Amino acid sequence: MRKIQQNLFLCCLIVSMALAGSTIYFGSLPAKKSSSRRFGVTYMTMNNPFYPVLNNELVKYIEGNGDLLILRDPLLDEEKQIEQIEEFIEMGVEGIFINPVNSNTISPVLSKAKAKNIPVIIIDCPVDDQEGVTTQIYSDNYQAGVLCAQDLMRRYEKGTIGLLEHSNVRSGAERIAGFVDTIAQDPRFSIAGRRECYGQTEKAMPAALDLLEENPKIDVLMCLNDPSAIGAMAAVEYLQRSDIHIYGVDGMPEFKSLLACANSAEATALQSPYTMAQKAVESMYAALNGQEVEKEIVIDVSLLNRENAADNDLRSWQ
Repeated sequence: MRKIQQNLFLCCLIVSMALAGSTIYFGSLPAKKSSSRRFGVTYMTMNNPFYPVLNNELVKYIEGNGDLLILRDPLLDEEKQIEQIEEFIEMGVEGIFINPVNSNTISPVLSKAKAKNIPVIIIDCPVDDQEGVTTQIYSDNYQAGVLCAQDLMRRYEKGTIGLLEHSNVRSGAERIAGFVDTIAQDPRFSIAGRRECYGQTEKAMPAALDLLEENPKIDVLMCLNDPSAIGAMAAVEYLQRSDIHIYGVDGMPEFKSLLACANSAEATALQSPYTMAQKAVESMYAALNGQEVEKEIVIDVSLLNRENAADNDLRSWQ
């Protein structure tokens, strides 16, 4: 009965996440009111619970200031995201918030925004070329990976590891790099394989299945974020493997709650959409007011694992 309930929960969660991107406003931009400013925001995808929470916080601050935030979802399509940014520029928004689909290819369109004196705030996932960027605000992603590796090395005697990645965005790449660099210092642990899953639950499950079927000795899955960790858990449930330890990054309430009840969930490095949104809005208005803005704002992360789960709020974001 418990297994049926867990599988039902995982299936429901996958469906709810898939529907998260269905409420995006794709119509023409609203007419500008004389007393308000319009801002644009485009996330790599809204099919990730972190971004709706982050967006709701941006809306709260911006609408509280009497202004308007216009949302676009490129659905992990970098060309579509570039088109959305160009649309914002053509319509003359006062500022743009961007969570990049690809950290390496977005720079040319950011230069177009700079030429129009439009502030650009990069959130959650930094870009490599900061030309055209007002500031970047993101979690200490490398440290998130370090914390997961340190927890694994402290609590277990050995491990064969599989990695679930999203390598064309710096946030995901740095989390995995922090984990790999740290685990490499301990010969008791080894990396047996890696797969791309784009941080998506529905892609992470088959990716994890592929990894585990190719190398049955894998008993640890390090996932770049919590949605992919939940996909990995679904794969583990399907294979009826009770020996696998799963790590994530985010602090998503659905995964945090599993730390207290699911055998495979081990830990997640916590990042805060509330802090990120607050700093992003503060930076945007400061830039519009001609104030100096830090070029990069890096937000500290911490680790939630089975040992300290009972002492924390597992029902909400931090």
